[in-house]
Formats: sequence, C-alpha cells, structure tokens
Amino acid sequence: MAEHAPILHLSDRARRRLLRANVAAAIGLGIAIFAMANVLSGRHYERFNWSRRPFARLSDASRRQLESVAQDVRFVALLRPDHEAYRATEALLREYAAQAPNVSVEFVDPDRDRARTEQLVAQYGWTGGEGVAVAIGGRHQIVPAADLVEYAAAADPDDPPRRTFRGEALFGRAIQGLAQAARPVACFLQGHGERAPDDFDRHAGYSRIAAHLRDANLDVERLDLGETKTVPTRCAVLIVAGPSKEFAPFEIALLRDYLNRKGRLLLLLDARTATGLEPLLRDWGVELGNDVVVDEARTLSGRELHVSAYPAHAITAPLQGLASVFFLPRSVRARDSEPGADKPIVAPLATCSASGWAEFDPDDPAAHFDPLVDLPGPLPVAVAVERGPVPGVHVQIRPTRLVVVGESDFAANGGLMGANADFFLNAVRWLLESEGGFAAAPAAFEELRLVLDARQLRHLFWIAGAAFPGIVALLGLWATWRRRR
Repeated sequence: MAEHAPILHLSDRARRRLLRANVAAAIGLGIAIFAMANVLSGRHYERFNWSRRPFARLSDASRRQLESVAQDVRFVALLRPDHEAYRATEALLREYAAQAPNVSVEFVDPDRDRARTEQLVAQYGWTGGEGVAVAIGGRHQIVPAADLVEYAAAADPDDPPRRTFRGEALFGRAIQGLAQAARPVACFLQGHGERAPDDFDRHAGYSRIAAHLRDANLDVERLDLGETKTVPTRCAVLIVAGPSKEFAPFEIALLRDYLNRKGRLLLLLDARTATGLEPLLRDWGVELGNDVVVDEARTLSGRELHVSAYPAHAITAPLQGLASVFFLPRSVRARDSEPGADKPIVAPLATCSASGWAEFDPDDPAAHFDPLVDLPGPLPVAVAVERGPVPGVHVQIRPTRLVVVGESDFAANGGLMGANADFFLNAVRWLLESEGGFAAAPAAFEELRLVLDARQLRHLFWIAGAAFPGIVALLGLWATWRRRR
C-alpha cells in the first residue's frame, strides 16, 4: 500500500511572516502600477472641459494664434485673489498653458509676495497697479486689470449692469502685437456719407465694430481719397460702409487701380442707393440689384432677413447654425461673363430661402411676388469675389479679394446682434488671409439670479424648511420602529 507524503504544517509565526510578505508584495506591486500609470497618463492624455463658463476654454482663433507663434510666451498675472476677474483670468491662462508647450504662466499676489512684486515692477516697468504682463522674445505688454472686465447697461433698468470678460481678446491682441513687426491697418473710407469708426451713435455709428477690429489686432484709420489722392500701401483692407453719395470719377479710378494692385476691399452698399460703383463691380463679376430682398419665411417684422444656413465658404464655415440679421438688404448676384482663366470667382455668402424674392417695389405696403417683375429666391445678399492664380495651380501670387454685402446696418452699433459681428470679422479675416491673427470675441459672465416674491418665499420655506426635514424625520422614526420589532 502506497504511503502518502507527510503534510507540513506551518507554525503561526511562519504564517504571519508569509502573510506580511504577501501584503508587502501586493503594496509594492500596487505602488509600481500606480507609478507606471502616472507616468503614462502624464505622457498620453486627453483633456476635457466640462465648464459652462465661456472663458474657461480657448477659442479656435486663439489656438491658431498660439500655433503661429514660435517663440516662448510668458504670462505673469499680478492679481489679488479677491479681484472680480481673478477666477476667469486664472481659468483662461491655465488653458493657454495647457494648449502649447511654449506658454508659461505665473500668478503673483501683490499683498502676500512683496519681494516678487517689486521684481516685476522693476523688470516690466509696472506702474499701473494690478494686471497681466504678456512677454515674447524680450518684449512685453501690460494688460491692466481694469480692462479685463467691461460693464454695459442691461436691457432691463432693474437688472445689474452686464459684465463681459475681455481677457482672451486682450491677450490675443497683445500676443499678436508682440509677435508681428507691424499691425495691419483697416481703413474706413470717408467723404460720401459712410459710417465712421469713431461714431458712437446707436443707429449710424461703427464704433463697436471698430473696437472689435482693434481687439482683433488691427489698427483702424479713416481715409479720405479727396485728400490722399491714393489708397496708401499701409491699408491692409479698405472698408466702404454705407455710402449715401456718389463717388467722383477719379475716386472710382483710384479704387479700380487699388484692386488691380491686389487690394482687399469690403463694400457694404445699402439698397436703393446709387454710388457710381456699379460699373466697377460689374467688371468684377458682381451685379447690384436695385431692389430689396424679402423673405416671409425668415423675418419677424418684414424688414429684416434672418440667415442661419450659409453656402459653403471660408467666411461662413464657423457660422453654420448661427443667425445673421440683415436689414432690408439688396440682392448681390454673380454676373454672367465670358469664361476665362482670369475670370473673377464669385461665391455667395448669405442668401434668402426659395420662398423669398427680390422686390422691385419696396414702397408697396402689401408687397408680394410678381413673376413678371420680381426675381425669385434663393438670392444672395452677400458675396465674396476672388481673382488671382488659376485654380489647381500653386503659385506664390497674391489674389485680389472683395466682399460685397447688400446693406450696412447689420454692422452698426445697434445692429450687432446674433452672428453679425462674427460675419463682419470673418469677412475681414478672409480678406487679410489671416490664419492666427484674430483674437476671440469677449465672453460674458454667466450670472444666475433667483428672483422670488413673498408668496414664493413662503412656499420655499415650507418645502425646504419643513417638508423635506419632516420626511427625513419620519423615515428615521419608521426605521427605528422596524428595528425594535
């Protein structure tokens, strides 16, 4: 009969030692796995932003701007933690640092770190109190803390002023100004009743869109062809906004010469206004309609045209789903011309729907579509024109570019609603061929206010102060009674 091997029994001390060794090995293995996971997550990670605050994430324009800057970018925020813009600035600068390896951020509390504050004052010549210093390649610019938050009157007089955080726009402007040798200049043509960039009138002024252009790293100037007798070479883009008088023949000749020299022109031409530019635009493949575009499917009062679905173009690609509002626009159509290699390419930017039409008798209070006179939709009210290299052939030739919009109220101070400002800025950006030079629009603070009357406050007290605690107490008493049984 086979004999079984004897069974070895471990003593209690040996079992304890073996158990301790297993626990130590498990702890060591866990630490090693945690360390490896930490290293891998530091090298390979994805960032997700769940914040509802618009200033807690970077815009696409700011990301492109950072990609275009090869030098190191340094932010030094000299801000007290109780400053109203501190949290928004901190969230935004952390996003800047996370997006590019060449960005560094430092926060300094002037009350708690006096030595570092004195160093910064000496290094940057800081004389304006709190703010953010942006430094690139030995040059720097101070963004004052007072400029980070802008106040505007609320629509309801009983509401507090509306606060807007301008950090991303100001930081982008500073980065572009430090990274480039010279800022491009947007020239607003004057002398024919055009809108003025320094006019603060609610209905006629263009001061707000001029401020957007400055935030987008452009200088803004007025230009009178009667004085200069030429379009200066410093004008990166020429803007003609709502002229009400006709141009002189020599001025039209200057504009024609400017376009032939690869100029960039933005024309905002109101309906039922003759400017003398019509023959020039026909040469560039654009026909201005002596009409008003009406679309009962895309209007509230009958005087405006809402556009939220745009034809495909670089200007309108970021605007899909956002509504631009045009007020009594005229049609701006591509003109039939002979085919040729150097033919201008006319692309629609905004159109009415198929139910709209071009009304040639807008004074009629009961305007309706007349197939014998009016033109059926869809009809464009804004177009982009480009003439230059032959499509498909890559050559280093700067093309001529125009954008023509059939009205100018949409960019006035009182007309900047919906995506109107974005439409205007995107048009300027396309004209300039700018890929990273535009900063983001300012973001509004999200303020949640709960306004209750006396009756609602009483209901809230009985629900939150009596009903909920009472239900919890009853459940506790019921559980105690059940356990005792």
